[in-house]
Order: sequence, then structure tokens, then C-alpha cells
Amino acid sequence: MVISHIQARLRDAPHDLGDFLHSLPDDHPLQIALRTYSLALSLALGPALLPFVTSGRARAQGFGRVLQIVRRELGITAFASAITVGVAGGAAIHHIWARWENEAPKEAETRDPLGRLKVWLVSLKDSHKTFLSNVISSTLAITLLHSRRRHAKSAWVERPSPTLDLSLLLLVRAMDSVVQSAFFKPSTTNERYLPEAQKRERKARRLKWSSRLDALVFWACSARIMWCFFYEPERLPRSYNKWIMTLANLDPRLLAALRAIRTGDFSYKDGICVPPDLVSSLSQDLGYPATWGDPVLLPAYGGPQANQAWKALGVPGRQGRGGLPCEIVHGDVTGGGCIANASLRGARAFAEAIAIYLPVHVLPILLTRPRQLLKVPRLVSTFLSVARSASFLSAFVSSIWFAVCFTRTLVLARLFPGISHDFWDGPFGCTFLGSLVCGASIWIENGRRRGEMALYVLPRAIQACLPANWLKSGRSSVRWAERLMFILSLSTLLTAAVHRPDTLRGLSRWTLAFVMKGPNAGFWKRKRLGTNAPPTPRAPTPPEQIDPYTE
Repeated sequence: MVISHIQARLRDAPHDLGDFLHSLPDDHPLQIALRTYSLALSLALGPALLPFVTSGRARAQGFGRVLQIVRRELGITAFASAITVGVAGGAAIHHIWARWENEAPKEAETRDPLGRLKVWLVSLKDSHKTFLSNVISSTLAITLLHSRRRHAKSAWVERPSPTLDLSLLLLVRAMDSVVQSAFFKPSTTNERYLPEAQKRERKARRLKWSSRLDALVFWACSARIMWCFFYEPERLPRSYNKWIMTLANLDPRLLAALRAIRTGDFSYKDGICVPPDLVSSLSQDLGYPATWGDPVLLPAYGGPQANQAWKALGVPGRQGRGGLPCEIVHGDVTGGGCIANASLRGARAFAEAIAIYLPVHVLPILLTRPRQLLKVPRLVSTFLSVARSASFLSAFVSSIWFAVCFTRTLVLARLFPGISHDFWDGPFGCTFLGSLVCGASIWIENGRRRGEMALYVLPRAIQACLPANWLKSGRSSVRWAERLMFILSLSTLLTAAVHRPDTLRGLSRWTLAFVMKGPNAGFWKRKRLGTNAPPTPRAPTPPEQIDPYTE
């Protein structure tokens, strides 16, 4: 009888646990912890295990490597555990705080300092209590992240902090929430007495200026990122450099020549090229004479002297200008046609962008409202959005190339032949103008996407502006600055998710709505009968296992 009773209890344990979890509200700390841990673990394990599916070299490491990765990500100091402590820990502290307030002393019991402290804590606004609770949990979270073996003090020397990308991401999202709250999304109490027409007018004005600010931020960030890609790639993540390099379809030797002009290792005026075959080898690989890439023979200035040099070298169509022939700069895309080069590169970028943006636009609908894709108007609208986003990226790429040719070939170098091509091809010439104009393509995107794109590039731009030597120095000031940034940013985001979710946008809004309030909140809301999930189905006990002594 005892054994059968234990077996029945063990069999029903999963159902009992499911019923217990369903009985808890969606914002209970335990529910928040489960959702946070499952989401964070999937984000950590997904990229770590994906190479074992796509790469034979990774699979050659054996199943032991997979177990090692899983064991690492399941540890107490792993990303999933630390983020769960930071997110759910704050909710748990606030939950305990609320229960403790019922036992707080009255005003008459505040003679001792401890009593006055309790009264002060009780008198705080609920948003302040939430923020302080999240500060405590965020401190524990960053402590766990930095206590990992790979985050030891030696890991901070000669490289940025491994958690810097995460900290900057949280910083940007928190800053956006604060700006939205202060300027673009005031609380309802501030406008409750205004007429509806005036409310709509103010809202439209705020949306217009918010969209303009997003475009300005994206333009400034993209200019800094592209300039760093050309001349200081070590300031950008390696994966980001690789992605830009693939999309730009730029020969590494041409990129090395641009950087050599900046350092003085390549000069038209002085006839210097280090190494000597840097560009001449590229010219030969493209099917042109090696002399087309030799700065000793190439004219540094435009004018009649340049025409004589081009005639001797056999370069057509570059009268009045110096520098490298366009055939070398354009690579294997086109010959010397600048407009054709920019157009073909834009068309290629459009095709690649379709593959990038199609999942971005379609997956959210598949996950939340799959039946909408069966409706023709919705399907057409989705594909138009994909084409619009792809056009943005296509214009981004083609505008850089057109600006480069506009500077060194089409207009500026022709108008000012007395300026050396060491300047036109240097860091403040064609590449500088290309970096400035490419960000204007963000106006092709719709307003909501502009904001998300600005928030995507801003962390990388901030990192590119910080002193690289300081970030890699391993000083305690770097560690404490990042910890403070992480704590305040995560606390601000979690507090906004509870008290001002309207100030969150895009990825942060969707993620925190799901984590903090469950699948019944905001973007994730479902139309179900009732407000709670139904009880977990329980299988009936088989007749042969019924104990006759219990009847």
C-alpha cells in the first residue's frame, strides 16, 4: 500500500507542479524566474550549439564538447543564472518588501533610528521601491557574471570586458526609456485635463520629433561605425567587421591601402607603398597591368600632367584626375563606370537584405498571429515592409560607393585638381564623405523601424568612441564603471517594465513584457477564455492500482 501510494504521488508530481504554477499570478517572482531562465538559457545555448549543426569542424570535437558547453551554461555563474537573479531577484525582493510592510511600525513607534528607517522605507513610492529592489538584484547579477573563470582579472587585460556588449546594450535601452518618459511619452496624469483633440495633436508632434531624433542618432552612429570599419576595425566587434566586409564586397587589399594612406605607408606624392605589391597584386588579379596599382607611376594630382601619366599607363577615361583608377577601386563588380558600380552593388545588397529581413518581418507574425499570413492584404503588407527594409540597406551600401566616386572621380577631384589624392583617398576624403551620407538612408525605413535601428547601432558607436587603451587596460576603473552602468541600466529597465511599459520600445518592450507579466501581457496577449490558464490535465489512476483499503 505504501509503495503504491508513493508511486501514485510520484506519477502525479508533474501535474501537481503544473497546477501549482498555474495557480500563481503571472507576475509572481517564481513565474518571472522560470520565464527569465528559460529565455536566457535559450539565448546562451543557441549560439553556442549552432556550430555543431552547421560546421563539420565543430562536430569533429565530439559530444564531450557539447556536454562541456551545456555544463558551463547551466552553472550558477552562467549567463542564464545571473540574469535570472537580476530580473527575478528584484521581483522577489519587492514581493518580500510588500509583505514586510504589513508589520511596519506606526508613526508613534518611531523613536529609535531603526523604526524611523522602517517608516521611511514604507513611505517611498512604489516605483522607488521597485527600483531599489532591482538595484540589489542587479548588483548580485553582475557580481555573478564577473566571478566566472573567464571573467577573472587576467581576462580584462589586452581585451575589453566580455560583458561590455551586454552592459552597453542595457545602457542604451535604459537611456531610451528615460528619454521617452521625459520628452515623448508623458504620464497620463499630465494630460488628463486636456481635450482629446489637443492630446492627439501633442502625440503626433511627439512622434514626429521622436522619429527625427531616431534618424539623427542612426546617422551619427553609422558615420562613426563606418569610419572605424575603414580605419580602426579593432574598435568594433569582430563579427560586425566581418558582416560589413561581406556586405560591402570589398577586397581586403584595397582596405589595407586606405589604412596605409592614413599611416603614411602609401602615398601618391612620395611614391611609397608598404608592402610594394599591396595594390599592384590586386590590379593583376583583376586582369589589369600591375603598373595601375603602383603609386610611383600614378599621378598624385589632376590636370594636364595626370593626362600624360594616364596616356603612358594606358588607363582610359580618367583625364584630369589622379589616384588609383576606378577599375581597381570598383574591383570585380564593374569596370570604370562609377554609376554602374554603385547601382550593381545596391542591387546585390538588396538581394542579400531580402534574405536578412524576411525572417525579421515574418517570424513575429508566425509566432503570434500565424493566420494573418493567410490573408492577402496582410501578406502583401508584410512583403512590402520587407522590400522597404531591403531598400534601406541597399541605399546604405550604394550611397557609400557613390559618395566615394563623387569625391575622387566624378566631381570634387575634378573641380580641385590641385589637391593631392593623398587627401581625396585619405581618412577625410572619399571614405569620410561616404561614412557621412550612408546614414541618411534610414529615412527609407518607417518611423518605428528607425527607432529600433538607432537602438541597434548606438551601443557599437558608444564602444567605438570610448578610449580603446582604457577599455583594454584592465584597470579597476573600467570594471567599476561597467558594473555601475549595468546595475543602473538593468534596474531602470525592470522598473520601467512594471510602472511605465509605454516608455519601452521594440525588443526591450516585447522581451520585458513577456518576462515580467507573462504571455497575457501587451504584445504577447492571447485571446483565451478566462484570465488564468486551465488546470494541467491529470490522467485518472488505473483501476488495478486502486488500494481497496482506501475505499
